[in-house]
Formats: sequence, structure tokens, C-alpha cells
Amino acid sequence: MEKIYGKPGSLQPTGNTFCPGCLHGTALKLVAEVIDKLELREKTFGVLPIGCSTLSMFYNNYDMITSAHGRAPAVATGYKRCRPDNFVFTYQGDGDLAAIGLAEIMHCANRGENISAIFANNGIYGMTGGQMAPTTLVGQKATTCKSGREASQVGYPMRMAEMISTLQAPVYVARFALNTPANVLKARAGIEKAFRNQVEGKGYSFVELLTNCPTNWGVSAGESLKWIAEKTIPYFPLGEFRNN
Repeated sequence: MEKIYGKPGSLQPTGNTFCPGCLHGTALKLVAEVIDKLELREKTFGVLPIGCSTLSMFYNNYDMITSAHGRAPAVATGYKRCRPDNFVFTYQGDGDLAAIGLAEIMHCANRGENISAIFANNGIYGMTGGQMAPTTLVGQKATTCKSGREASQVGYPMRMAEMISTLQAPVYVARFALNTPANVLKARAGIEKAFRNQVEGKGYSFVELLTNCPTNWGVSAGESLKWIAEKTIPYFPLGEFRNN
């Protein structure tokens, strides 16, 4: 029989231990597929922060390092400047990137560093207990806002892709969702475009992926996909915000 699909070589030949229904696994698979397609594995260096995304160090089959909370863009910048021929990307969640790491991601993008950033936005702190994140929707419940987020008290959810797209230096800024097969295919194409930009020396690319957290949202996996479609995407619209 003709083999039409196989597990990416850039993933370890094991399963993952993300919570059932979590889309981190889908995001990592897309990254691995693109790395394989572009034949980048032998020179790839991934930088992880603190959070659920850190678990990917056990599943990815390429060089990786864990940075301090929020500091992945700074570590990636230093490595890329020392080893410009290597392919370097960060993989961060919203609690990490949009909160403690906000300064790092904004200044990295503003400098136009020739790296790629993958931002998994599930609207909550997943690993540390379901606290409200900068991207938690108004009215959405979390352990630190049990009645739902109130904009009058803590402000509105931050739209990171839109913020970064206002900077002059980034060459590619886009947002995709992972809730349907069609959206997954679009996300993979966006990741490939971002990675190609780095390979071609064009500069900084930022790809936001709308994901879920059934465990801390307190819903089933199926219900979480419905939430993304009905709640998350209307506030965080999909599309390319910068494509130079």
C-alpha cells in the first residue's frame, strides 16, 4: 500500500500528555510538519517559556531550550544573533507572552529580529490553575475572576496580533484558529509563510493560534471548539494583518 501520511520526523515517536481535547498537540504537529517540509530540523532551535507550552520539549525532535517566564523572545534574539544560520522560533502561551513577557515580545518585534513567533492563545493560564490572562474574554470565568472578567476592573482582552501589526518592522503578522479542519489547514499555511520569511532573511513573523483549554474552561472538548467559534473568533478576528 502507498503511504500517504506519517507522523512528522520533527516529533518524537511517542504520544503527548496534554489534557484531553487540548489543541497544543495540534499546534505542535503543524510546526513539526512545516519544519519537515522546509527541511529545517537539523538547524532548528526552539525557545520555550514557562507554561503548558514548555511540555513540548518532551515531544519535539529538535533542539530546544526553556527560558525564564516571558523571556523567550530575548533568549531567541541572543541565539539568533550568535548563530544567524540557524532557524529560531519561540512557542508561547498567552499568559506568558501577553503578560510577563509583553515587553520582550513587543521590543523583539519592533527590532524586526529575524525569528518566528508562534503564539498559542487559549485565553487563560493553563498550567498554573486557570487564572485570568490578558486575553481572557469579558464575562469569561477564571479562578481569579469567578464571576467573569469585568472590563471596568481589569480592562479589555489584549489583541496581540493587532498590536504587533502597528509596528513598522514585522514582515508577517497573522491570526488563525485550530477549531476546524479547514482552519487547521489555513494555520499550517500561515506557519509555513512565517518560517519561509525567516529562511529568506526577510525578518520577524508573528503567528497567533486560537486554541482551547477544556480543563480550565470547565467544558468538554466539543464545547470548547464551539466556544472558539462563537466567542473567541468574533473578538479575535482571523486573518493576515501584515504580509510584506
